[in-house]
Amino acid sequence: MLTIAGLGAGAREELPLGVWEALCQSRCTFLRTGQHPVVDWLCQQGISFTTFDYFYELAADFDTVYQLIAATVLQEARNRPVLYAVPGHPLVAEESVRLILRGAEQRGLKTRLLPATSFLDALFAVLKLDPSRGLHILDGLRLSEQRPVLAVGNVITQVYSRMVASEVKLTLMEYYPAEHLTAVVQAAGISGRERVEQIPLFQLDRLDWFDHLTTVYLPPVQIPGAGNLELEDTPDGLTKDTSCRFPLDPLVDLMDALRGEGGCPWDREQTHRSLTTYLLEESYEVLEAIAEEDMHKVCEELGDLLLQIVFHAHIAMENRHFDLNDVIAGIRKKMVRRHPHVFGVAIARDSKEVILNWEKIKSEEKGRTGPESLLGDVPKFLPALLRAARVQARVARIGFDWPDYNGAMEKAREEMAELEVAIAGGDRRQVEREVGDLFFSVVNVARLLGVDGETVLTVTTDRFIGRFGYIEENIRNSGKKLSQCTLAELDAWWEEAKKQENMEKIKETFS
Repeated sequence: MLTIAGLGAGAREELPLGVWEALCQSRCTFLRTGQHPVVDWLCQQGISFTTFDYFYELAADFDTVYQLIAATVLQEARNRPVLYAVPGHPLVAEESVRLILRGAEQRGLKTRLLPATSFLDALFAVLKLDPSRGLHILDGLRLSEQRPVLAVGNVITQVYSRMVASEVKLTLMEYYPAEHLTAVVQAAGISGRERVEQIPLFQLDRLDWFDHLTTVYLPPVQIPGAGNLELEDTPDGLTKDTSCRFPLDPLVDLMDALRGEGGCPWDREQTHRSLTTYLLEESYEVLEAIAEEDMHKVCEELGDLLLQIVFHAHIAMENRHFDLNDVIAGIRKKMVRRHPHVFGVAIARDSKEVILNWEKIKSEEKGRTGPESLLGDVPKFLPALLRAARVQARVARIGFDWPDYNGAMEKAREEMAELEVAIAGGDRRQVEREVGDLFFSVVNVARLLGVDGETVLTVTTDRFIGRFGYIEENIRNSGKKLSQCTLAELDAWWEEAKKQENMEKIKETFS
């Protein structure tokens, strides 16, 4: 029998009688950690146990720690009865317990769970929270994988140091206002140790008393005067009356002032056609910010792109064609209509079925009844590399594709051989044709390898520019001009630039 027990939130008087009896009777007891207020008292009562705290020193990350703990407990449980105890409730924010339960089921081991008060119960009492009004729990070490839900309260666990608090703060400020009032709670429910402080989010990492018993709570976001946004044809899964947390009215009002009497002469002169260049530029700047993984820049560039959308909608409104409300209502209805597996009764077992349903619904929307080209609506104005990938992906949906990248690689080699023959033949038009075929085949290889050609080619070009910049810097330092340098000198500086890149990668790996 493998018994998994909770030690409660921390106060010894809250240790359940069933857990206490199990501790007294157990001949093999493991604690995930000795860093818990009730552990010292257990020692005084003569309870013997082994902790896994040493795993936290040996392993590189928490996932490894939990895997080592689970493996040890399961191995021991094959030979004799084992009691494994964790802080709080065994099923609340305990990854090691999840791994042990899964492993026990696979090995045919019997398990017994002994519940206890969790840190959440203590937190509810301290902050006077009613969880039935909505509560979202997040791991402070996994915020890159999890997102807060702003409409309800959010509890952030694992905020055990100022360093973690700093990372948590920076991530949460991508969603919350910097001044959003936040509660930091330490040792909830433990008499003499309990501590609560309410501070603005931006000051979170200024506290110096974070430890393994610290939890952060963010109340729901409230926007005064936002009113309600009525949703038409609301399907199951969407709320009928949803507070408008991201109102566009201020931006619409701004555009009204810029285009109105006494506004900006340049803004007033613009048309849909004159703005097309800016719409394209802003889109590419968003892509650049995403490639750089600079979230502050992504936020800024999305704002610039959003301004272009509002600009076009305002021009259309002035001509009585449509307004921004029509744009939002239209895309919302379209997304609901094309996701019947979410908002209707359709079933989609995987993303492939989602795409097939999407294309079918899209065809029905356009009133297609007879045969039509599968590639007819691939935009002609896409960049060539992106358009090639889109065409290949489209025909792949009907099975017109290589089984894997090996066939595409062989095709690329074939196209390279044909290009060499065309070059030897001296036919310029045939050379151009074969170069195009080679490009198209390489795009196919990238797609089947799961690589975005547009992105990686941009990265490679940027890397080339960086290396050539190093060459130019060395030319200036040598007092020469580019035309005075030999190819051997340029190649030597090029190799130096590559070595510097490799050293930077090594530093990043170990930093």
